[in-house]
Amino acid sequence: MKKLILAACVIGLSACAATENTTEDTVVSAAPKMINMANMTDEQAAEELYKTLLNASYLATKLSPNSVAVQFGETQFVLQPSMSEQGVDRILTNRLFAVHPQLHGSKELLLLIGSLNQKLNFAKFVIRDNGAVIQVQGAATFVDSIELEELRRFMLWTDEGLNQVGKSLPKGSEHLIKPIPVMKQDIAG
Repeated sequence: MKKLILAACVIGLSACAATENTTEDTVVSAAPKMINMANMTDEQAAEELYKTLLNASYLATKLSPNSVAVQFGETQFVLQPSMSEQGVDRILTNRLFAVHPQLHGSKELLLLIGSLNQKLNFAKFVIRDNGAVIQVQGAATFVDSIELEELRRFMLWTDEGLNQVGKSLPKGSEHLIKPIPVMKQDIAG
């Protein structure tokens, strides 16, 4: 029995010794942890952000030369770099919500948005398109570069804040204010 165990160990060790530890054959392209956008225009920074998100296996698409849509769990964000020559840069994070036609331009909607902006500091709530859309905007600030993990956590924080806002709204509100998907769904035919 001891001979069998010893033979298995020898075979195992020789198998390990036979495998090469060269990095030439197994080069793995790791996703960058930092997104360096120093000295870039908004459009160049959006392209760099887009490439980094794709390399990190996020589902992302360019919406315009200076904006990127990204799928974040069940949520879709529009990210817009805003680069400044003075040194403090931002990535604006946007979520869009459709408002039911019966609430367009209503006093109740205006009061709700005003109240949210007064009480909360994680995002700015703006009414767009004559009350048909609510835009929720936050900004992750940085100088020249930002960690992908920092951006991920910022989106997570914003998403959690919006979940809490949704829980505080009257029952049935989820039928009146719904997220707008910004990424086109591929339809398999």
